[in-house]
Amino acid sequence: MKKKLLVRGPALSRSGYGEQTRFALRALRSQEEKFDIFIENMPWGKTGHITEDNEEKNWIDETLLKTAQHKDQKGTYDVSLQVTIPNEWKKLNGIPINIGYTAGIETTRVAPTWLSIGNEMNNIIVVSEHSRQVYETTTAEATNASTGQVISNYACTTPIDVVNYAVREFDPEPLDDVTLDYDFNYLAVAQFGPRKNITNTIKWFVEEFRNEEVGLILKTNIMKDSLVDREHTTHALRSILQSYPERKCKIYLLHGTLSDGNMAWLYQHPKIKAMISLSHGEGFGLPLFEAAYNGLPLITTNWSGQADFINMPDKNGKVKPHIAKVKYHLNTIQKEAVWRGVLEPDSMWAYPAENSARVAMRDVFKNVGRFKSQAKRLQKWIKKNFSEEQQYAAFCDSVIKEWKVDYSDALNDVISSTLI
Repeated sequence: MKKKLLVRGPALSRSGYGEQTRFALRALRSQEEKFDIFIENMPWGKTGHITEDNEEKNWIDETLLKTAQHKDQKGTYDVSLQVTIPNEWKKLNGIPINIGYTAGIETTRVAPTWLSIGNEMNNIIVVSEHSRQVYETTTAEATNASTGQVISNYACTTPIDVVNYAVREFDPEPLDDVTLDYDFNYLAVAQFGPRKNITNTIKWFVEEFRNEEVGLILKTNIMKDSLVDREHTTHALRSILQSYPERKCKIYLLHGTLSDGNMAWLYQHPKIKAMISLSHGEGFGLPLFEAAYNGLPLITTNWSGQADFINMPDKNGKVKPHIAKVKYHLNTIQKEAVWRGVLEPDSMWAYPAENSARVAMRDVFKNVGRFKSQAKRLQKWIKKNFSEEQQYAAFCDSVIKEWKVDYSDALNDVISSTLI
């Protein structure tokens, strides 16, 4: 008999968590004989919404209507799947099984509140081994609200599963208004914010190639894909570039909604030679993953979520990163990046080294053929090991295993704790 499963997440958001929600829905739909799927659409910040007129969007709209009707009829659910940051997870009344699904962790520690909230879930699913490791090893001091007992090494004991994203291939759709003047260009796809380190990416690129015919394409925004955001993003970019008035290298800004086909066209463009990501940390690193399975060489660190798909066995069986590797050191996150309850001030992430990043960019420029061959090997390995069939099955298995556990008593035995 099908289980009534409520997916709570930003299903219509053009954001990382929006894509994660849609991944979950695709996985569940691959085994629809087991799931009666309902959707509670949640907002995610001030991000825009998907507007494509396709089968998936139409199905989401129909399921939202079905969910509203089910709610009006006082319908119940067997399972909730909550796709968001852990401090927004809830043990929902009347639903015996609650699963938290998060992109998780870009730093060396999860926020202390994530531990107690995680312990209220019946299962947790994360998108990378980095996220699982950090979640499982973080501890904090807590006080049992009922007994007053202080727990010095309070931890999350809920089982945590890792399910990576899946390869999704699309026919390239050209961007008619994009003309690249030079034959050698890098690509960066990231939000214009502290974690993604876009400012340094621009500066280090310009300082390395100031007097050369090389380009950097930035697919970025500050918050959403609106005209106002484009103005703010353009202003931020010009503020950086005004320090380099005389330069031959070029920066191209791509702002606004691009289809999956448009992105495939960028990843496969013959004049785009490599993808640059100098971010401080990734839960998974979806744009890097997409670039990798499209065969584009990567310039990045071997840190955080991307380690799951950039490290593969070489011909001798030795596992190593197949990238132009950028060195880094770990240090506490910047004050402007602190987000209480999510990114705590005592957590750490990676700081890519300027000299190493510039050396890696230059190395790819001088030896692009070697890095292209490396990227092709990585592409083949990713397509073999991260297929939709494999990842969707792994996701459904993680959800289904909870049905085999009797939680009738366990729900009453959760320790109430206050983290301090």
